[in-house]
Amino acid sequence: MSLPSLAPIPGLLLPLANRAEQSWRTAVAGLEGGHGLDDWSAERWSAFHRVSAASDFFIEQSLRDPLMLLELVRAGELDRSFAPGELCRQVADVVQAAATDDELGRALRRQRTRQQIRIIWRDLNRQADLIETCRDLSDMADASIDQAYRWLYQRHCQQFGTPTGHRSGEPQQMVILGMGKLGAVELNLSSDIDLIFAYPEGGETVGAKRALDNQEFFIRLGQRLIKALDPMTVDGFVFRVDMRLRPYGSSGALVLSFNALEQYYQDQGRDWERYAMIKARVVAGDQVMGAQLLSLLRPFVYRRYLDFSAIEALRTMKQLIQQEVRRKGMADNIKLGAGGIREVEFIAQAFQLIHGGRDLSLQQRPLLKVLTILEGQGYLPGEVVSELREGYEFLRYTEHAIQSIADRQTQMLPDTPQDQARIAFMMGFDNWTAFHEQLMAWRGRIDWHFRQVIADPDEEEVIDEGELIVGGEWLPLWEEVQDDAAACAQLEEAGFVDAPKALKQLAALRSSPQLRSMQRLGRERLDAFIPRLLAQAVEHANPDLVLERVLPLVEAVARRSAYLVLLTENPDALRRLLTLCAASPWIAEQITRFPLLLDELLNERRLFKPPLAPELAAELRERLTRIPEDDLEQQMEALRNFKLAHRLRVAASEIAGSLPLMKVSDYLTWLAEAILEQVLALAWRQTVAKYGTPQRANGSLCDPGFIIVGYGKVGGIELGHGSDLDLVFIHDGDPNAETDGAKPIDGAQFFTRLGQRIIHLLTAQTNSGQLYDVDMRLRPSGASGLLVSSLGAFERYQESEAWTWEHQALVRARVLVGCKQVGAAFENVRASILSRARDLPTLRQEVSEMRAKMRGNLGTRITAAGTAENAYEATVPFDLKQDAGGIVDIEFMVQYAALAWSREHPALLRYTDNIRILEGLEQAGLMPVTDASLLREAYKAFRAVAHRQALQKEAGVVTGDQFVVERQHVRRIWSELGLS
Repeated sequence: MSLPSLAPIPGLLLPLANRAEQSWRTAVAGLEGGHGLDDWSAERWSAFHRVSAASDFFIEQSLRDPLMLLELVRAGELDRSFAPGELCRQVADVVQAAATDDELGRALRRQRTRQQIRIIWRDLNRQADLIETCRDLSDMADASIDQAYRWLYQRHCQQFGTPTGHRSGEPQQMVILGMGKLGAVELNLSSDIDLIFAYPEGGETVGAKRALDNQEFFIRLGQRLIKALDPMTVDGFVFRVDMRLRPYGSSGALVLSFNALEQYYQDQGRDWERYAMIKARVVAGDQVMGAQLLSLLRPFVYRRYLDFSAIEALRTMKQLIQQEVRRKGMADNIKLGAGGIREVEFIAQAFQLIHGGRDLSLQQRPLLKVLTILEGQGYLPGEVVSELREGYEFLRYTEHAIQSIADRQTQMLPDTPQDQARIAFMMGFDNWTAFHEQLMAWRGRIDWHFRQVIADPDEEEVIDEGELIVGGEWLPLWEEVQDDAAACAQLEEAGFVDAPKALKQLAALRSSPQLRSMQRLGRERLDAFIPRLLAQAVEHANPDLVLERVLPLVEAVARRSAYLVLLTENPDALRRLLTLCAASPWIAEQITRFPLLLDELLNERRLFKPPLAPELAAELRERLTRIPEDDLEQQMEALRNFKLAHRLRVAASEIAGSLPLMKVSDYLTWLAEAILEQVLALAWRQTVAKYGTPQRANGSLCDPGFIIVGYGKVGGIELGHGSDLDLVFIHDGDPNAETDGAKPIDGAQFFTRLGQRIIHLLTAQTNSGQLYDVDMRLRPSGASGLLVSSLGAFERYQESEAWTWEHQALVRARVLVGCKQVGAAFENVRASILSRARDLPTLRQEVSEMRAKMRGNLGTRITAAGTAENAYEATVPFDLKQDAGGIVDIEFMVQYAALAWSREHPALLRYTDNIRILEGLEQAGLMPVTDASLLREAYKAFRAVAHRQALQKEAGVVTGDQFVVERQHVRRIWSELGLS
C-alpha cells in the first residue's frame, strides 16, 4: 500500500487547528518576543495545522515546551529521515549528562516526548512511511533501554561489585530481550514494550565489601531499569514496561540465568510462548551473549520436523481472543477483532512455526519480511500476500492515527464525531463513512484469508455460535495477557466481591513450587482447567469462597495432572466439587488432602446414595480379597481409601439433604463397624501367624474369642464426621495357657498384642491418613489398666470397682464386632451390672456431682456453663455439648434413668442410643410423653447444628440467644428428675 493521501482539513476540525495556531503563537511570543516564527513558510504552517487538528497530544506537548518544537524545526529534523545510529546518539548524549536516577528519568522522558512530536509530525504529513515510523519508534525504545541500562549498570557495580560468572570467571552483563512489536521493530505510536531479562551464568559480585548473588544483583538492577522507564511523572513516561512474558509471568523471578531459561522452555514452555519467542530480539545489554541465548532457545521455537500441531494451537488461541473480543464488546478493535492485525500475524506465524525449523528463511521477525518470503517460497499465492500486506499496512496506519490523537495505547475505533473525523482525515478520506467502508473491506479480506489458513474446516461457523472453548474468556486473565486493573474488573463483573484478593490467590498459585516444577504437559492441562474452574465458580452465589477453597486442591494435584484432566473432561464432576467445597470447608480440606476422592465425584447416583450396612461390609470384604494376604501396606491403604470415599459420600448426602441427621450417624457408624470387622480379621490373622492360636480354659481354640466393644458415640450409633472411637477389648481365652504356634506366648500376652495390632492398624499414619483416633480410657482401671481384659475380669471390675460414671458409660456400650458367643456373654454382664438395685438418692447425687465437675472443667466460663443469668444473651456463647440444657445434660438424664429403672424395666437396656432409650422411657410411663418428645427433638436439633458446624470446621458453639426454649425445658426436666 502507498502512503495514505493528504486530505484537506474537514470543517469540523478547522477550529482545532486555528485555536492551536493562536495558542502556539502566544507561547512562542513569550519565549522569543514573537520572532521564533518569522521564518515559518506557508507549507510549514499547513503542516502544523494538519498535525494540530489531528493530535491533542502534539499540541499539548508543544505548548508545554514550545522550545522543543522550535529546536526540531531549526535542526531540520522534521524534514528528513534519521541516519542509522543518529537517534541512539541523541539519547546517549542526554543520558550521559544525568547525575542521578531522577535526572536520568527526566532526561529519558523529555527525549521520548521530543521524538514522539517529530514522529507524529512526519507520519501525519506523509513524510515517513510505515516502516520508517515503526523503525524510529523501535530505535527510540532500544536506545532508551540500552542507554538507561548502561548508565545504571555502571553505578550498580560501584555499589554492589561486578557480577562475575562462577564457571567462566568473566564479568556478567544483562541480556534484555524485546518481544512482540519491539522485537520485530514494529513498535506503534503508543505501544508498551514487552521485555525479558536474563544473565549468562550464576556467580556473585566481586569488588564490594559484601558479595551479592548474580541473580539478586540483576533483579535489583532490573527493578531500577523499569523504574527509569515505566512510571508516569510530571514529564510523562518513557515506555510502559510489561514483564509478563517472562517464565511464570508476574509470579516468576524478574531475571533468570540462561540455564534456567533454557530449562523452563524445554520443560514447561507453552504454545503461546513459542509465538512470543518468534519475535524475540536482543534490544539492550550484552549483544554477543544475547545471540548465544537466542541460539539456545531456537529449538523451542522452531521444530526440526513439520509441526502441523501449530495450526490447532493458533486456532485455539484465536478462538480465545474472539471470545474475549465478544465478551468485552471489542468488535471495533482493529487489532483483536475479526480481520484485524492479529489475524495477519497469526497467518505468518502459522507458516513460521510449521516450516521454520526446516526453512531457515522463515526465521524472521518483521511481519512484512515474512509475507515476502511466503510469496517468494511459494507458501502463499502472490495475490493473497498482496492483499494481506496492503490490508495490514492500512490497519497499522489506522492504528497510528488512533494513537496519535492522545498518545493512548488503544486499537479501538473512536465513537465521537470529532475523533472519527480525525481518523478519516489522517487516513486521507473525506469522511468517516468512506474510511469505514474501506476499513471493513480490508478486514473482510483478511478474515477470509485467515479462515483459509487457520480456521477448522470441520467446524462451520462455530466461532459465531458461541460454542467455543469452555471458560475461554478467563484464559487471558490466567495467562496474564491483561493487566491487573482489567483482570479485577472482569472478576468484579462476574460477581467476585474481593477481586484483588482473588487475583492475588491466582497469582500465588502460579508462583507456587508445585507449578514451577510442572512439566509442559501438566502445565497445558492446568491452563485448560483454570478457565473452566473460573467459569463455573462464577455461577455460585459466593465465587470468592469457592475459589479460596478449591485453589489449595488445584495446587495439591498440580503435579498429578490426571486429576485436572478428570475435572476438565467431566464438567459435572467439577460442578459437584465446587458445590461441595462451597458448602463445607471440611470437605474441601479432605479432598485437598486426599485427591483420590475426586473419583467419587464422577458418579452422582453413588455419591448421593451411600450403601446400607450389609452392602458396606460386603464391598469392603470384596476389596480386601483382591489384595495378597501378605501385603499389609496395600491392605491399610485400601481400608483408608474405603473410609475416605464413603465418609465423603455421607457428607455429600447430608449437604444435599438426602440424608437426615439420624441416618448420617447410622451410616458413619456402619462404616466404622465394617472397617473394624476387617481390622480385627487382619490383626487376628497376623498375630496368629506369628504366635499361634490361643486357648480357652476348656482347651478349645479361640475363634477368635475376642470382641471390640464400642462406647460413647460409636456405641450409641451417633458418630459424627470427625468422631474418634471409644473402644474396649474383651476376650474369653485362658490368660495362662500358651498359644499353639512355633513361638508360643501365654494368652494374656497374645490378646494384648492383638489389641496393640488393632490399634496400630487403626491409628497408623499412611499416605491416606489414619483410619480413626482411638480412645481406650474407658477400659477397666482406665489408662493404668490392661489393654485387653478377660470377660471375667471385666465383670469383676464392673461389680466391685467401677465408679457410677463408668456404669453411665456402660449404658451406651455395645459389641461392635467379634466373637458372637463372647458378645452374647458381654451383653449378659452389661445387663446384670446396669440392672442392679440402686439407692436413688445416692445415684442422683453421684450423677449430679459428675455433671457439675464436667461443667466446671468444660463449660463456658462467662456463663457459668450456661447457668448464669446472662446465659441467654446474644453476646455470649452457648456450648451445644457441655453447657447446661445441652447435649450432655440430655445424655446424663438418659443414663440416670437407665441405671435407676432398668431393674424393673429391662427393655431400657435393649438399645444404646439416646433416642430409643427416651422412647422406652415414654412407653414405660417413666417420663411424660411431652417431656420425652421435647428431649428427643432438642437432642436432634443440637446434634444437627453440631454436625453442620463440623462440616464448616467450626466448634460446636452458637450464640446464647439460640435454643432458649429447648434449653429451658431440658433444665426443667433435669430438676424434675431430682438432679442438681
